[in-house]
Amino acid sequence: MNAQTLSAGARFRAALKEEQPLQIIGAINANHALLAKRAGFRAIYLSGGGVAAGSLGVPDLGISTLDDVLIDLRRITDVCDVPLLVDIDTGFGPSAFNIARTVKALIKSGAGACHLEDQVGAKRCGHRPGKEIVAKQEMVDRVKAAADAKTDDRFFLIARTDAIAVEGIDAAIERAVACAEAGADGIFPEAVTDLATYRRFVEAVKIPVLANITEFGKTPLFSVDELRSGGVAMALYPLSAFRAMNKAAESVYTAIRRDGHQKNVLDLMQTRDELYERIGYHEFERKLDVLFANKTDRISEPTPPLPPGGKAESS
Repeated sequence: MNAQTLSAGARFRAALKEEQPLQIIGAINANHALLAKRAGFRAIYLSGGGVAAGSLGVPDLGISTLDDVLIDLRRITDVCDVPLLVDIDTGFGPSAFNIARTVKALIKSGAGACHLEDQVGAKRCGHRPGKEIVAKQEMVDRVKAAADAKTDDRFFLIARTDAIAVEGIDAAIERAVACAEAGADGIFPEAVTDLATYRRFVEAVKIPVLANITEFGKTPLFSVDELRSGGVAMALYPLSAFRAMNKAAESVYTAIRRDGHQKNVLDLMQTRDELYERIGYHEFERKLDVLFANKTDRISEPTPPLPPGGKAESS
């Protein structure tokens, strides 16, 4: 079976097997997914915080919906075959039925993996204070509902726990073990501050562990070599390009408003040729050229009007 016939879940698992740790880069939209593929990444990520801030302009506080995520997800999978990990927050609903619906919709839309967390419905960014989590058994039930809902058994389910900040490392590891027993394929301990803690999770859960290497948060910006030394299987960079894109956009907006032209910020911009090359513009245009070349230049003669009486004259 070749890569083109593998499911997205199978392709995610293959990438995880072949690259340790697997670098999973955030892509805020379809264009960025293509750029990530061009850069050589073997897995990409759709961040819940990215959907909230980038597509909706709202904070990552449980405001976005499943439909909001599916819109961005489908736009990415329509043009990019790199397996996609999707953030589904707490599952987009209060019950097991909501979680099951979410997982089925992700698989149908082409996602290869997702992560599901143990915060309460009105969740917060994982690197902010004031987080609240559900009881361990409720999180276990969430994981069971997600695992049972898989329509592709290769779909990769990651259980995220925010318990370190709320209950401490030992309790978080206990939750992670319970999630692994409930059917999680991977574990995502949020806001880890040192490599030794990652190693403790790896040794306890016996399934792949993800490190969230997000900028300006509680986790140091560990290198892949450092993470490998701690046994980490996946390195996630959720919004790195998005932050850079926002900073560049603000600089351009400010300069054009201030200077009355964009001449001073051209070095911040992707050129027209670069954009066209990245999205395959010229290939689309060539197809148009072929289409128009097959059309004749002859203009069809108009049909003559019927003579009086309503019957056409015979030739």
